[in-house]
Amino acid sequence: MAETHKIYFEPVDIEIEVAEDEKILDAAFRQGIHLMHGCREGRCSACKSYVLEGEIQMERYSTFACNDAEVAEGMVLLCRAHAFSDCTIELLNYDEDELLGGVPIRDVSTRITAIEPMTRDIVSLRLKATEPTTYEFKPGQYADLTIPGGDETRSFSMATTQSTPGEVEFLIKKYPGGKFSALLDDGLSVGDAIQLTGPYGSFTIKEGHALPVVCIGGGAGMAPILSLLRHLSETESTGPVRFYYGARTADDLFYVDLINTIGTGLRDFEFVVCLSESMPEDPSAYPFEAEPGNVTEVVARREENLSKTEVYLCGPPPMVDAAMDFLDVHGVPKDQVFHDSFTSPVTED
Repeated sequence: MAETHKIYFEPVDIEIEVAEDEKILDAAFRQGIHLMHGCREGRCSACKSYVLEGEIQMERYSTFACNDAEVAEGMVLLCRAHAFSDCTIELLNYDEDELLGGVPIRDVSTRITAIEPMTRDIVSLRLKATEPTTYEFKPGQYADLTIPGGDETRSFSMATTQSTPGEVEFLIKKYPGGKFSALLDDGLSVGDAIQLTGPYGSFTIKEGHALPVVCIGGGAGMAPILSLLRHLSETESTGPVRFYYGARTADDLFYVDLINTIGTGLRDFEFVVCLSESMPEDPSAYPFEAEPGNVTEVVARREENLSKTEVYLCGPPPMVDAAMDFLDVHGVPKDQVFHDSFTSPVTED
């Protein structure tokens, strides 16, 4: 049995135990402590922290997330870090409300209730919880789904909310050779069992938020934003909400009618489609407002006071990276920007 050590987190005055063969972030989750995190694969730097005392070693990670100079100074990525002594760690990025108030991570047995193509490369996967019969999460979070026949997992965001506590939907982009997404065409069927673990992520509407909400999405990044919009509608939010969805052509769009229906439950809602390759010949024939250009170009044209909004981003890494740079140039404070990006291998499918 692996030796265990104590980890003391500053400045939040929290202590956990961690075994040498488990990652510090996973040990925190196991004990109900929700540290800030993103990809959980050493690629995004959301869990970057500073070791004040103790011996820690990291598994393979991206030097873009934590470069050699930072490692030499004592920085670590908690999702890749193993402790080999008692340690004191300073958290550089944390949410006091989430630390002890997050939803407990659980293993949930589910069965497939529907597999439905949305576009040529995005599929809706619907699951029903069987043991336990409910799955608790916050809108905008994600779960790990175990690839049937093995122990590898892939991470996908929920598109639903707790209004359907035993049923959950994922929107999954198909990639050539994707170990999970390939099964959606041939290998998975209605009634098959899938193991789910979650929830993870801090891409959630914060309690007491007062600023207008701007959502920017693309591809399967529709899922967590759809969950957020449903939550805002279900809680009768009265603030302005804008949803900018980037696609190449009108053929890449889906759930337009559903989004418009959700929007009717909001007092001030706009849904704008941003088409980067081609506009429809007759835009008025479609049930959405469309503008030409990449999503950041359209947002720049339409949003004059971005620095006074909360921005929620989710989509392919190039889109998220471009949007982050764009928001920085436009003076949006970092604590008003929340983002998820779908990266390999944790979300290769």
